[in-house]
Amino acid sequence: MPYRPSVPCKHPMCSELVPYGCGPYCYKHKAVHQSDRDSASKRGYNRHWQKARVRYLHSHPLCVECKKVGRLTQATVVDHIVPHRGDQKLFWDESNWQPLCKPCHDKKTWNEDNNPTYKF
Repeated sequence: MPYRPSVPCKHPMCSELVPYGCGPYCYKHKAVHQSDRDSASKRGYNRHWQKARVRYLHSHPLCVECKKVGRLTQATVVDHIVPHRGDQKLFWDESNWQPLCKPCHDKKTWNEDNNPTYKF
């Protein structure tokens, strides 16, 4: 039975090949990217955020993206318009929040994640 081919390392400008199924980074860059994504509570999405989220969705019940195209959809996610990337001032700035439904939030997040910002 044939093996799957190796894939390129996901680290920018790295041409090393990684065996399929062994993760996105080569052995040189695995340590660099180990802490790329902390847990939700470490990123600030704790009990305090949950209370603020419920309050915000109560006062802003409709998805802003769906409203632009004439659909009335209940918002279920509070999105940061400008990704905060760990900046607590930007995280808690309510002028940077917008109510979105899950499909609109997933689409926006997918587009933002295609151009990630790396921390070194």
